[in-house]
Amino acid sequence: MSKKQEYKQTILIADDSEMNRAILTDMLEDEYIILEAVDGLEAVSILQKHENEISAVLLDIVMPNMDGFGVLKIMNQQRWIEDIPVIMISSESGATQIERAYALGIADFINRPFNMAIVHRRLVNTMVLYAKQKKLAALVAEQVYENEKQSAMMIDILSHIVEFRNGESALHVVHVHTLTELMLSHLIQLTDRYSLTQADISMISRASALHDIGKISIPSEILNKPGKLTFEEFATMKTHTTIGAEMLEELTAYQNEPLVKTAHDICRWHHERFDGHGYPDGLKGDEIPISAQIVALADVYDALTSERVYKKAYSHEVAVHMILNGECGTFNPLLMQCLKAIADVIEEEFKNKTSTSNAQPQIKRTDDAVLGDYELPASGNTLQLMEHERMKYAFFSSRSNAVHFEYTFSPSMLMLRDWLDERSDLPEIILNPLEDEALLSILGKEALTGLADALKATTPEQPLAEYDCMAHLKGKTLHIQFICQTTWSSEETPQCTGALGKAMPYR
Repeated sequence: MSKKQEYKQTILIADDSEMNRAILTDMLEDEYIILEAVDGLEAVSILQKHENEISAVLLDIVMPNMDGFGVLKIMNQQRWIEDIPVIMISSESGATQIERAYALGIADFINRPFNMAIVHRRLVNTMVLYAKQKKLAALVAEQVYENEKQSAMMIDILSHIVEFRNGESALHVVHVHTLTELMLSHLIQLTDRYSLTQADISMISRASALHDIGKISIPSEILNKPGKLTFEEFATMKTHTTIGAEMLEELTAYQNEPLVKTAHDICRWHHERFDGHGYPDGLKGDEIPISAQIVALADVYDALTSERVYKKAYSHEVAVHMILNGECGTFNPLLMQCLKAIADVIEEEFKNKTSTSNAQPQIKRTDDAVLGDYELPASGNTLQLMEHERMKYAFFSSRSNAVHFEYTFSPSMLMLRDWLDERSDLPEIILNPLEDEALLSILGKEALTGLADALKATTPEQPLAEYDCMAHLKGKTLHIQFICQTTWSSEETPQCTGALGKAMPYR
C-alpha cells in the first residue's frame, strides 16, 4: 500500500440500490476508501466493526431489514453520531422526512437526483467541519483535564504531607479513595436513598484525600506514639477532626465550592458512628453525611489492613470480619451490605493499587461537575460519550471470559461480540431477538421473556439486573447467569435505552 493510500479516509455508503452505490463509489474511490452496505442492518454491523475508521456515512432512507432512520437511531444510541457525520441522500424529499432526519442528527440532506460535484463538495465541507469541531472538543477536554489534574495533584501533595508526619503508608490516601469510590458505586445500585450521581461519587472520592488534614496540627510524639495513648493524648488526637474542618472554614473564598463543603463534612465527621458513639459531635444515623459515613468505613478498613507504629497489619479477611462483627464501631447497615458484597473486589483493587504509584496521573476522565452545561459539538454532549464509554469499559472489563452483548430497546436489537464465532452460529446483530428462531433455539421464549422483564424492572438508581436460565448450545445444556446493566437517557425524566450484558456459565 502506498503512502498516499495509507492516509485515505474511509466512507461508508449504505444504499440498497447497487447502481446508486456504484455511482457514488466511482465518484469517491480515488480519494477515499469505500465500504458498502446493502441495507441498514449491514450498515450497523460495519459501523460496529469500523467505528474508529469511518469518517462519514452516505445514507439512504428506504432500505430492507432496517431503513435509514433505524440506522440513525442506533448511531445515536451507540453515540457514533457524535464523531461520524451522516449525509442522507434520498429521493424521499418530503418535509416530514427531512425534519425527522435532522432531528436524528444528520449533518446534511441531499435530494436525488443529484449533481456529483455538489455531493463531493458538501461531503468535503461536512468532514472538515466535523474535524474542526472534534479538535475544539479535544482542546476543551484537555484544558479541563489539566485543571482537574493540577487540583488533584495539590490535594495529593497536602494529604501526603499529613501522611508523612503521621508515619502512615503513602498508599493510605489511595486506599481510602479507592474504597470510597467502590462503596459509593455499589451503594447507588443498592438504594436510591442518598440521590448520588456519578459526579457526586467522583467529588466525594477526591475529597476523601483531605480527611486527616487536621492531623498536621497534632504533635508528632502523639501521632507516632508506638504504645496506647493516654486519655489526655487521645483527647488531643480527636481534635484533628474539628481542626481540619476549621482549616477549610477559613477558606472563605471557597465556602460555596461543593468540593470544599464535602471535604469539610468528611474532616469533621469521619469519626462519627451510626449509633451516636463517635466524635466530635455524637451524631447518629443519617445525621452523619453519607460522605463522612463512607470515608469512616474506608479509613477503618485501611487502618486495620496497614502496619502502623502501634500495630501489625490484619489480613483482608480478618479486617472485613472485624468490621462486619461490630468490633470497630457501628456503621450504616447499608454500608455493611456494600462491604460484604464487594469484599473480593476490594482485595483485588488494593493489590492493583499497591503495584502503582498515586503520583502517576489518573486516567483522563471529565465529568459533569467539571464541564457543567458547556455545549460540545454534534447532536449530543461529548461528556455523555466519555461517561458511556467509561461505563462500558468498566462493565465489560471484569469477567473477561463471559459472553458480552449490547441490547437496544428501540429498535429492538441485540449486538453480539466477536467471541460468538466459537460458541454458536448466531449473527453479530439480531433484530427483534425475542422473535429470532436461532436465539430461541438456544434460550427459549420463556428465558428471553424473563430476561426482558428483569431489564424492565430496573431504574436509573438501580440499573443492575441478574437472571438465571438454562441454555442449549451445540448439544449441551448449560446453566447460564445473565448480569446486565441498563442504560438511561439524560432527560429530566430518564428513559431506558437498552442494556449492557454478560452471560456466563453459572458458578
